[in-house]
Amino acid sequence: MADIRPGLKGTREIVVSAEHATRHLSEQGASEVLATPMMIWLMEETCHYMVRPYLGPGQQTVGTLVCVKHLAATPLGMKVRAEAEVVEVDRRRVKFRIEAYDEKEKIGEGEHERFVVDMERFLAGLKKKVSA
Repeated sequence: MADIRPGLKGTREIVVSAEHATRHLSEQGASEVLATPMMIWLMEETCHYMVRPYLGPGQQTVGTLVCVKHLAATPLGMKVRAEAEVVEVDRRRVKFRIEAYDEKEKIGEGEHERFVVDMERFLAGLKKKVSA
């Protein structure tokens, strides 16, 4: 985890398909566009995968904060790219600036935080919660 530093960057890309879309109905008919939760998923996945190589054995990250604006609609078939940059590291908390672009414009922006957790302890805590 010591190598996770501000300035670290990562990207991921998808092509918007029906599984990523939501349907909007209007007087002009129906249109399918990238759903906001799917844009946020791509942003979170970008952050998760970019820091993963820097984690120790048994460590993983979990999302704890998402604050995002969805700025523009993206139709089916268009590529979407999420970009993330680490802007702050405070012990186990990693803060990211996140943006998303389709083939024409910026479609989303915001911030995301993830915490580095020891998976054995994390799963033990979940097990206690379930059995309580």
